[in-house]
Amino acid sequence: MSKRFDGKVAIVTGGSSGIGAAIVARLTAEGAQLVNADINPPALLPDASVFHRTDVRSFAQVQVMVEATVARFGSLHVLINNAGIGHLAETPDMAEDDWERLFAVNVTSVFHACKAAIPHMSGSDGAIVNIASISGLLGDFGMGAYNASKAAVINYTRSLALDCSRIGIRVNALCPGAIAGTAMAVGEHGGDEYRRSWLDTIPMGRFGTAEEMASVATFLASSDASYMTGAIVAADGGATAHTGQLDFPGRRRKREAGLL
Repeated sequence: MSKRFDGKVAIVTGGSSGIGAAIVARLTAEGAQLVNADINPPALLPDASVFHRTDVRSFAQVQVMVEATVARFGSLHVLINNAGIGHLAETPDMAEDDWERLFAVNVTSVFHACKAAIPHMSGSDGAIVNIASISGLLGDFGMGAYNASKAAVINYTRSLALDCSRIGIRVNALCPGAIAGTAMAVGEHGGDEYRRSWLDTIPMGRFGTAEEMASVATFLASSDASYMTGAIVAADGGATAHTGQLDFPGRRRKREAGLL
């Protein structure tokens, strides 16, 4: 039985941990040959994948990695720009170096990979998926640099989708919400009270998983999403469906149950 990515070659940046590792596992399980471009080697390297140490802040390193991918596998069809970091600081307390490093990893790396990869993908019915964040759709306390960087990825995705549509490459973005077990692991620190506070912001009442994000990313990269380009897809348990106003029915139910 054929798989969705049989005969396809993919690159995943930041594929050694968290959402990136889950995407690598899912793509290779569905038939892709793949290069994991990361600074750190993965704990597990699936069959049909290779690790290529790459600092995505450097265009020269990214270009070498892309060319090595094409030389090894003969083509390139899918690019997943997943590499990213976070930073928590209000603007007066933020060092310029921290701002610049975050933008280099979160935004400039996406440009580097797209610039290097697109000439090899032209005419291949290719797909680019940029991993953004719901923090690029809305603001957060103390996360101005991260918010700005992910917003940049989102609008770059839209513009790139327009430019690439004439050469047969689709470009979409995935915006994860709070995901358990990742490097940023929102809501997993500070004890039960802190965790409950985070869960109160998510209508589905739980954190997402890296595997759930991989499911969405691989869908966007697959022919199942063949009429989607320029789409910004939130996978966040309903968090961005909420205005932020108080859950009055929920509080009433808690009062009636003696929980308030």
